[in-house]
Amino acid sequence: MKQLFIFLLVSVFFQNATAQELRLKTRKADALTGSEFGKSIADSSLALSDREEIIYKEIKGGNIPDFLRQLKKVSYTSKINNQDYLIEFYSLPDYMAIGSDEDYIYMPMTPILAQRVANLLKCTLPTKKMVDLIYQNASIKLEPQPISPTKAMTTVPIFITHNELVKMQLKPYLVQHKNTELTAGNKKDVVISNKIYTEKTPKVVIYGWHKLDGKAIQPLYNKHTNTWADYSHGIRLIQNKVFMNGKKTTIAKVLADPILNLLLSDEGAIEKAYYPITDYNIY
Repeated sequence: MKQLFIFLLVSVFFQNATAQELRLKTRKADALTGSEFGKSIADSSLALSDREEIIYKEIKGGNIPDFLRQLKKVSYTSKINNQDYLIEFYSLPDYMAIGSDEDYIYMPMTPILAQRVANLLKCTLPTKKMVDLIYQNASIKLEPQPISPTKAMTTVPIFITHNELVKMQLKPYLVQHKNTELTAGNKKDVVISNKIYTEKTPKVVIYGWHKLDGKAIQPLYNKHTNTWADYSHGIRLIQNKVFMNGKKTTIAKVLADPILNLLLSDEGAIEKAYYPITDYNIY
């Protein structure tokens, strides 16, 4: 434990010297607000691939709220083979959104787009275990707000409806939320999992949407193809860089390790810690 304590001191000193932030352009003064952006992509005739290309360009151009730019540290300690490990990763404080701090829209994405955005920002998506750790460490925990499932659940108007429900819940926490407090319970997560590749066609794997008692509504699930994105899906990015006992490594390396994967995974080693970036019309 003494060695772990020393590692912790070194880690805190080093990480405080280099702030963990998304490397993204400054948001332009004339960028679309969340409300404006939602309306701009709500046309039902807009193809999924076209919609997601528009979303990608908005994010690449820096049109995300300031509260999402400062990443939050999540720490976890574990003993493996009688050795103590401290692992620290850096997460978006909330799910990916487009717009300003005052007017934003949470943006569900297929894993095709989510992986492109993750690559752009030198990030990854979380594992099931990481989702649980984020929820446990969240200072703002919201009660899930499901909408009755219909064919419209993958459409932008329902995205907008759910967005307003969540923002109503956040009203008592506006100061904390704007100050990048870790927030959870408002969406399911699109996660990294071995289940992405276990069937003939690539799948989206979802998990989470924890209730206030800490139990997840959505078990690990992979029955939708990777072109599915509904209102309940959130994209929580995690910085690729991770610290293990104060030493820098990557999430992909930890997940692929036959022993150390236990620090970030509860389904064994994950050698393909990413989604395939495929064509939207191949199925």
